[in-house]
Amino acid sequence: MTMLAITAGMLVCSGDKVLCQAGFVIKDGKVTAVMVNKDLEQWALSHDCSLVDASDAVVIPGFIDAHTHQYGLFSHGIPMDVPVAGFREFLEDFWWPRIENRLQIENVTVSALFSGAEMIRSGVTGFCDTLEAPYALPKVLVQQAGEIEKLGLRAILSLESSERISEENGVACLEENRSFIEWCRKRQSLIQGMICTHTSFTCSPSFLRKAQSLAEEYGVKWHFHISESTYESEYCLRQYGKRAVQFYHEAGLLSPQVLASQCVQIDAAERQMLQKSGAGAVHMPLSNCEVGGGIAPVPEMLAAGMQVGLGSDGYITDFFSVMRGAFLIHKGNLQNASVMPAQEVFKMATEYGAKVLGWADVGRLEPGYAADFVILDNLFPTPLTRKNVFDQLVVHGAREMVRSVFVAGNPVMLDHKLQQVDIQVAGAALKNQVSVFWEEQ
Repeated sequence: MTMLAITAGMLVCSGDKVLCQAGFVIKDGKVTAVMVNKDLEQWALSHDCSLVDASDAVVIPGFIDAHTHQYGLFSHGIPMDVPVAGFREFLEDFWWPRIENRLQIENVTVSALFSGAEMIRSGVTGFCDTLEAPYALPKVLVQQAGEIEKLGLRAILSLESSERISEENGVACLEENRSFIEWCRKRQSLIQGMICTHTSFTCSPSFLRKAQSLAEEYGVKWHFHISESTYESEYCLRQYGKRAVQFYHEAGLLSPQVLASQCVQIDAAERQMLQKSGAGAVHMPLSNCEVGGGIAPVPEMLAAGMQVGLGSDGYITDFFSVMRGAFLIHKGNLQNASVMPAQEVFKMATEYGAKVLGWADVGRLEPGYAADFVILDNLFPTPLTRKNVFDQLVVHGAREMVRSVFVAGNPVMLDHKLQQVDIQVAGAALKNQVSVFWEEQ
């Protein structure tokens, strides 16, 4: 039995509950009790329990990056000598031939270690990764998982499967996901697998049904990108006479098992279909702008009762920047400063992200929940209060404030120092591989 007590100057239990001078007890990786610091200190002493004193700091649930691409580091700053006019050209002329099709296992592992370390330094304790490397088979997910396990992070990993190269390659990628799910279930690990496909324009209906059947058989999430730009719905209208979400809906492919990323170019009827199906969604505010896809109707999705998490898309690892993007972009787009309040964005970054990933006991600091949390130095130049804490965190928070990070009660960063990796060594290894990767393109 492992016990630990944490005192906090301000304890953000969730997006709905904030306490001052309070903390919690951890037993076997979970929060077992929340109490005021004075009582907690006495309890820890009487129970011979180790105490972490963060009474000068802010303690929050760890962030959940609900959709990322760790390998995306290989594209950061890459010279682009091809014109990219639209989303289709971005994929066909640049992303697929220059990035995805060239990735090998050694690229995946070096990016996984550095990306995971950067996540921790940004306050992320759990994430969902979509690897897009159709030629990196076999066992690439096992290799990626090995790097994540070193860091101690909670994660769901998957390999994107499609028929854009060939039906055989798509089936092989699905098999990689299936075998990885089984591999994870044989271990005591914080890492899980899921089924993953690309889109309706790279996967036939029969292939999508095969993926759905696998997800149902193993009781896991089925992830796919949808309507990241206008291109997918335009394709579905030509091919099937209906928009993308409608295509999935009428094919019987939407359910609570679905994790739909992007959801940028969807209309009101499609939002209703997603909401009624119980599917979860993930919003990537910054990358959607970078590829020119548009701005997702997230305020409307939330108002309709959809669960929407927040993701970096592998574009910018700093989750404080991702939260700020979600907070600001929709206000400008709708010309309405009241939409996407900081409290709602914080929920997207924590408990909503956990819910869409199927992590029922993650995302809050309350009894029964996983002890995934972040200790932040209170470096805010203006007073931090219970009334302004979410605005301060979302608008003015910075990764430099992240002092310590715990996952399942275990420290993965203490006093600004990563516990399992030398960031300088990991960064140098990444830079060396990326340099070669760019030179060979």
